[in-house]
Amino acid sequence: MAGRVPEDFAVVIDAGGTVLAWGAGAERLLGYRAAEIVGRPAAGLLAAGLPESARRHAVTGHRVATEVALRHRGGDRVVVRLQGTPLADSGPGRLWLVTPAAPASVAGRAEPGAEALWDLTLAQLPVPVAVYDLDARLVAANASMAQVMGMTVAEMRGKTLWEIESNPPFDEYDRLQRQVLRTGETVFHEAHGKAPGETREHAWSMFMSPLTDESGTVRGVSAAVFDTTEQHWARRRLVFLNDAGARIGSTLDVTRTAEELADVVVTGFADFVTVDLLESVAQGDEPGPLPRDEPVALRRTAQRSVLDGCPESVVATGDRAVYPVGTPPTRTLIAGRGTRHTAGEPGMQAWIRSAEARAESVTKYLIHSVMLVPLRARGVTLGMVHFLRHRTAEPFTEDDLLLAEEIVARAAVSIDNARRYTHERRTALALQRSLLPDRPRDLAAMEVAYRYLPAGPGVDVGGDWFDVIPLSGARVALVVGDVVGHGIHASATMGRLRTAVRTLADVDLAPDELLTQLDDLVIRLDREEGPEARGRSGDASGEVGATCVYAVYDPVSRRCAMARAGHPPPALVLPDGEVRFLDLPAGPPLGLGGLAFEAVEVELAEGSLLALYTDGLVEAADRDIDVGLSRLRRALSGPAAPLEETCDQVLRTVPGDRPGDDIVLMLARTAALGADAVGTWRLPRDPAAVAGARKKAGEQLARWGLPDAVFATELIVSELVTNAVRYGTDPIELRLIRDATLICEVSDGSSTAPHLRRARVFDEGGRGLMLVAQIAERWGTRQTPTGKTIWAEQTLPEETRKP
Repeated sequence: MAGRVPEDFAVVIDAGGTVLAWGAGAERLLGYRAAEIVGRPAAGLLAAGLPESARRHAVTGHRVATEVALRHRGGDRVVVRLQGTPLADSGPGRLWLVTPAAPASVAGRAEPGAEALWDLTLAQLPVPVAVYDLDARLVAANASMAQVMGMTVAEMRGKTLWEIESNPPFDEYDRLQRQVLRTGETVFHEAHGKAPGETREHAWSMFMSPLTDESGTVRGVSAAVFDTTEQHWARRRLVFLNDAGARIGSTLDVTRTAEELADVVVTGFADFVTVDLLESVAQGDEPGPLPRDEPVALRRTAQRSVLDGCPESVVATGDRAVYPVGTPPTRTLIAGRGTRHTAGEPGMQAWIRSAEARAESVTKYLIHSVMLVPLRARGVTLGMVHFLRHRTAEPFTEDDLLLAEEIVARAAVSIDNARRYTHERRTALALQRSLLPDRPRDLAAMEVAYRYLPAGPGVDVGGDWFDVIPLSGARVALVVGDVVGHGIHASATMGRLRTAVRTLADVDLAPDELLTQLDDLVIRLDREEGPEARGRSGDASGEVGATCVYAVYDPVSRRCAMARAGHPPPALVLPDGEVRFLDLPAGPPLGLGGLAFEAVEVELAEGSLLALYTDGLVEAADRDIDVGLSRLRRALSGPAAPLEETCDQVLRTVPGDRPGDDIVLMLARTAALGADAVGTWRLPRDPAAVAGARKKAGEQLARWGLPDAVFATELIVSELVTNAVRYGTDPIELRLIRDATLICEVSDGSSTAPHLRRARVFDEGGRGLMLVAQIAERWGTRQTPTGKTIWAEQTLPEETRKP
């Protein structure tokens, strides 16, 4: 800050730079008492080096007047104008008396009248003006020019600019003056730098104009210099603001946005900047209210410095930064408005000394100016940005604070957008994953492996889904589907369709019938929601629609029934490694209505591999689907490998580098239940067949080594066969399957489904299915092409299960 020098300011310094005398005015200006300073080097009071012209005058023993940047006892930077006068009678070791600088004057005698007033005007003009002769040597200058150059007019008179200051850019100024003398044309030049008599850099606009007589002959050159520092900074601030708008918020990532803010700010504005975010914001959650009576914990998300490695920092990126109660950062956060400070302020000193490392950093790097600006968006505080200066001599100004608040406000909106995006994406992914199946249990019918890959980091997760559904009779259903569109709406629709598929699968519908029911459901969903509901959900995909492939595999018959609704065809890998895509009728996508679905049944050799997938695996914007199918064929061909390895191989080779859609891949290697695990008997429609069925079941369990299951199984067989003989039609068949469970099935030619009845006390019948339901782990019925099958499952001890 600029300081006002007391009139009684006086300091005596010897030739070695040691303070010998310290006046009362010096104590008032800098806060040091004489006992603290006398005998110490005067250089310790300097906040910046002396101008070159001042050092040169000191060496030659001439009086010097210049701006000096001093360090106040409290840490503030004080800029004053002082003059040093050598004391003639001080002996061989010259002494210097330092006092307030007297204003420079123009040599020459004031004459009365208009000419004298003109001379006085030039002499007192607050714009540096100088006149040079035909040899570009200084003839006269006003007080402002003398002050800027750090020399008296008498010291400069008769010298060229290069002789006055033999350092760049004065060689360029000298060249321009001679150009004006030679051409007689005015030259305008802009420069930015530190003048010999100044301690700070300025922006200068210079007009070098020829001086001509009545005949137009050039007699000299004048130089008028205008301090355009404010305009220069105004232009820089505008460029800086535009640059910040272009560079901040290029991604929807909270950390990257904070880093972009730090990168912009540390380029020509602050020497060190930190971005601290509330813990909840850094994690993508909604920020809560700020505590007023306890420390505030934030996360250091980004920091940058003009020095390599941010050595000024006392908190590492990613670590917690705690703001104690009552300190300037805490008060600024709560107030929600930016503040400007100097390091020597009492409040800032308390904050600095609250951490020993921070106090050492401020002292070591001479941090002198600080701005604290809260990150606020939509009325909510997200964090804090610290701006610090130590290399830049000028402290932050009110204009700097306004600029910082504007930049931080823009960055805060980008950070909040990134936070909201992160939260919504995490929510969408959590919803989608909660709707997808867990790792399937071990199945006798097949071994299953799968992969699910969301497309890129976007919040618009898709509606791809898959499922593995155990069915009665050791059969397994496989389903892969894809809902049109992306986002929460697509994920929610996917969840409803997946639930519907599981429900319909439990009814044991054939694949084509299941897709027909699912098609009706999609149409109802579209009618219920309507375009307005979809618009509110942010789904611009149009009507609800989906594709699906559904397959049911029976390990006893090794037959697989499949149907698809506008979905890519499954791939079949035979045990010898040959790959072919199954020729299933494509079927219409779900949601069109009125069109039929066709099921195809194929027999699969044991060890065959089925590959079901969504179109994101094989389709891409830059290639035809046939290219993707060809890649898939190559990835699946060859000797059989573990399914997990095969999944990884497919995902490494089939999709492009950046898939444009979600990807689901499900691989299923089929197994078979041989004759040793299945017992089947055809029964006559005769009540006497019940006893024979019980006997056959008991004998089969004995062969399997399951004596503990004989009683319950005979009771189930008796009730189910009795029910078929009494209410069903031929043919009647009994089947026992030993899998992870013991399955009893009785089939007959009637399609009428049985119902549980609660028999009255004196009823002779009606208790059969009730007994089955109480004995079995689960039971049910399914329709078959020739009638129906009633089945019941019993759990088996782990040591007796078929491996």
